[in-house]
Amino acid sequence: MVYGGDALARQEGRVIMTPFVLPGELAAIEPVQEKPGLVRGRLIEVVEKSPDRVEPNCRHFALCGGCHYQHAGYSFQLAQKVSILGEVLRRVGKIEPPGEIDVVSGPEWAYRNRIQLHIDGNRIGFYEAGSHRVRNIDQCPVASPKLNQSIETLRGMLRDKRWPNFLRGLELFTNEAEVQVNVLDSGTRHVNRGFFEWCAEKMPGAMASSLEYSAAGHLFRVSHQSFFQVNRFLMDQLVETTLAGVEGDSVVDLYAGVGLFSLAQAKRGSRVMAVESGTSAVMDLEHNAQRAGIELKAIRKQSEQFLETLGEKPDWVIADPPRAGLGKYVVRRLLDLKAPRITLVSCDPPTLARDVAALLAGGYLLEGMTLVDLFPHTAHMETVARLRLG
Repeated sequence: MVYGGDALARQEGRVIMTPFVLPGELAAIEPVQEKPGLVRGRLIEVVEKSPDRVEPNCRHFALCGGCHYQHAGYSFQLAQKVSILGEVLRRVGKIEPPGEIDVVSGPEWAYRNRIQLHIDGNRIGFYEAGSHRVRNIDQCPVASPKLNQSIETLRGMLRDKRWPNFLRGLELFTNEAEVQVNVLDSGTRHVNRGFFEWCAEKMPGAMASSLEYSAAGHLFRVSHQSFFQVNRFLMDQLVETTLAGVEGDSVVDLYAGVGLFSLAQAKRGSRVMAVESGTSAVMDLEHNAQRAGIELKAIRKQSEQFLETLGEKPDWVIADPPRAGLGKYVVRRLLDLKAPRITLVSCDPPTLARDVAALLAGGYLLEGMTLVDLFPHTAHMETVARLRLG
């Protein structure tokens, strides 16, 4: 299995990539795209099954584009993700993983606190795999109970004449008591206040500009445009894993969001500079710290801009960048800064491999790595890498 959800086979010098197949299986596939040396296939039939194959928990699996691995037992998924992470590090970064990659996992079902729904006529659900056709969804086994209840509610509202027919996409975020409703796509038209009032009658919280979320010992205000982690079961463990061993008087938290790591580290006694470029997230971060009685410095800047002007060398840098990773410029500034320790949190193994390789080339040593499985049954994975200056 390779990163992205496919299984890889080789035949007569060609690489064959096919989803929903497991290692060791004999399968009949139909080629859907052919290039020199590469065939992308569609599974027709599993002739000889792997002992690790299980019955998917969702009747939409392999049609809906959300999950990749429901055909495999969860312990097997975790083992494969560790193997895939190691392969990406070697292939992309030309680096060896540091000994054994630790794994942190939690409940495999009902974990998501945020989903994006697409609407087309009387269909509401998720895009089908590899297309923009909406797959009509009644229940999603990886979504939280409150989100599944909300899907059912919206399905009923969709049949009402008050429903805005131009609405094409909604995002739902929940703390299991309230549901935040964000419009993703309404074309060129504006969704009026009456729609949100109607939603709030059926889904408390829909009218609110922010949601209160309890995690890692703190209460966080999360506004509409602020990022927050999606696995409702593993936030505490993610914070514990990321901050394991983090110490020193001064700590820089790059891409700090609403303060998930910053608040916890500042409470431990460090002087924390929390750097975040999003206006909404910075305002949430300041509010969350003030309410908790925690002193930290919230800085609204791009990480690149902040590192350019940072005069003092911090004892530790924590960085949780978006999928694009740190990038060359931030890595170069970190190498100039020479902080004794860096903890890098990544949701994309290829960019993690690229960034870690550049930091190693600049004098850092990779001390440890932990895979935190925030996205069971999907090909996505979160990784925490710990580096020290050699």
